[in-house]
Amino acid sequence: MSAPTVPSAMANKEERNQNGGGVTSLIIISSIVAASVGFLFGYNIGISGGVASMDSFLLYFFPTVYEKKERASENNYCKFSDPWLQAFTSSMYIAGLVSTVASSQTTQVLGRKPTILIAGCLYLAGICLISLAQNVTMLMLGRVILGCGSGFGNQAAPIYLSEMAPPRLRGGLNIVFQLNVTVGILIANLINSITTSLNSWGWRVSFGIGVIPAVLSIMGSLLLVETPNSLIEHGNLIQGKRVLARVRGTIDVDDEFEGLVIASELAAKVKHHPYQNLLKRKNIPPLVIAILIQVFQQLSGINAVMFYAPVLLETMGLGNNAALYSAAITGTVNVLATVLTILVVDRFGRVPLLLVGGAQMFVAQVVIGSLLGVGLKDTGELPLSESIVVVFMICIYVIAFAYSWGCMGMLIPSETFPLEIRSAGQGIAVSVNLFFTFLMAQAFLSLLCGMKYAVFLLFAGIILIMSAFIYFFVPETKGIRIDDAAQLWRAHWFWKKVIGEDTFNEEENTSALLAES
Repeated sequence: MSAPTVPSAMANKEERNQNGGGVTSLIIISSIVAASVGFLFGYNIGISGGVASMDSFLLYFFPTVYEKKERASENNYCKFSDPWLQAFTSSMYIAGLVSTVASSQTTQVLGRKPTILIAGCLYLAGICLISLAQNVTMLMLGRVILGCGSGFGNQAAPIYLSEMAPPRLRGGLNIVFQLNVTVGILIANLINSITTSLNSWGWRVSFGIGVIPAVLSIMGSLLLVETPNSLIEHGNLIQGKRVLARVRGTIDVDDEFEGLVIASELAAKVKHHPYQNLLKRKNIPPLVIAILIQVFQQLSGINAVMFYAPVLLETMGLGNNAALYSAAITGTVNVLATVLTILVVDRFGRVPLLLVGGAQMFVAQVVIGSLLGVGLKDTGELPLSESIVVVFMICIYVIAFAYSWGCMGMLIPSETFPLEIRSAGQGIAVSVNLFFTFLMAQAFLSLLCGMKYAVFLLFAGIILIMSAFIYFFVPETKGIRIDDAAQLWRAHWFWKKVIGEDTFNEEENTSALLAES
């Protein structure tokens, strides 16, 4: 009777080794807590876009914008264009960019958990300052502190999630961060739709409610366990193996543990600073891909749409309240599409989702630009039927972005950099993302004013370029171990020429050591 169970047990053991364990309650809880800083990031994106169309907020801080908005003859495409209003939104992102220099250091030196905790504290401080702001200086300072929180959170959380997840589920669990971003945007839009009727202090309530998730994030961060990779990297081998067994739900983790130890030892032998090592030939492929994915993600026009969805829809004549409600609709479809991505990303892979999503985004931008070009003049309103179609196409665009570029933007960099430069590489990715987010937030209203409907056709053209980049230069990372990504570059038609033969020999030695584990 017992004989048949032996092969079964061996097969189960082999499957666990291959897949890296199953989903445990510790992984689920840790992923949700770590990704809570993503909720705070999304919440502040959504809130800032919504309050920018509230009369009470504009009157208090940007009266000239309010006056332009109230003029019936004002140009539809230009009535919200104001450098100070754009600076209010974009200051968060330039501060986040600068803070990633510090956050990449804390992620490597202190660990992933402390960096996530720091992010929560910064978010709390920034939210409190903005909610109590009495002048533009306080408002801007609060946004800068929020930006620092986003720099620390967006740096550490994706790394934490990728290192905690078993290889076969890494994509889905990493996307929990992006899911939290989309939920934060949705909740912010729903809150704005309510607080817009609270007259002079509605905008303070919108920002102030953010204190609740910030406090919860801080409390949850205190209870997180550090990742096995980070513990091993800091010499805590016993604790690292213990945590690895807990997150995998099995004591049979010797193979994975030894692989992590060897990867850590190889990383420790690296002589130069992580940022110097980023420029080594073997690290050029993940560096270039990480940078260009962030650039293209922002140039696709998504944050321009999400930041200013209420403003954009009001420009089309939907009115203040209707615009906020429509933005809540786009937030809902964003969340639903991201949930779907968690279920399919490790089945279909990263590259197919990016290509299909790019095609859908291209069509949506062309339709939006064409409808606005035909129906929306400098003055007057877009006809109701065409406004409905535009809102529908915005939803189609948001859905496509959510399951493709929105989720893959931080997933792919977090799973392709080797351990010795993972924090630095993720820091570069976050910095580039925030820099181009800053550029788009600062420039979109001016672009809308200058190019009018053609700005959406510009985004469509960029989407074609970035889809071609994915097709030719980005290899599939589905299912590979996080420390085995170097094999991808050796097998790729282009990147193997970039890294060269010397790197091949170096990687063969590394792979041999890892294989022995």
